[in-house]
Amino acid sequence: MFKNKKTHNKYSLKLKQSNHVLHCGRFGIKSLSFSRLTETQLNALQWSILKKLKKLSSNKKTFRFWTILSLNLALTKLNLESRMGKGKGSIYTHAVYIRPGMTLFEFDNITEHQMKDLFKYILKKISFQIILTKSLI
Repeated sequence: MFKNKKTHNKYSLKLKQSNHVLHCGRFGIKSLSFSRLTETQLNALQWSILKKLKKLSSNKKTFRFWTILSLNLALTKLNLESRMGKGKGSIYTHAVYIRPGMTLFEFDNITEHQMKDLFKYILKKISFQIILTKSLI
């Protein structure tokens, strides 16, 4: 088990251009606003997307689904009764800061109609603005 480091900065100032382009799938979901997703929120979102994909597609094994996000921020918390000057606190979860233009998820081997239905479903589940993107290939 590796040791988790407590992070101070929210995100790096450099934009990673690799996160703005579709690499794996035919369809993608990009963010249009700043936000933060915790580990539990991301896991719940992945689970609900997978459940909806299985409902939409007739063959359960044909579709492909990638999560592009990586949790790169450790969130810490101190007790409410603790006095000042006792340190940063222990890590209670991990999170990822989302910037506009970042690709969140990629999909492949599904039709455009199924993707539109899935996008409407995800739009209701997410608290920030997203857009559906399509690869040029």
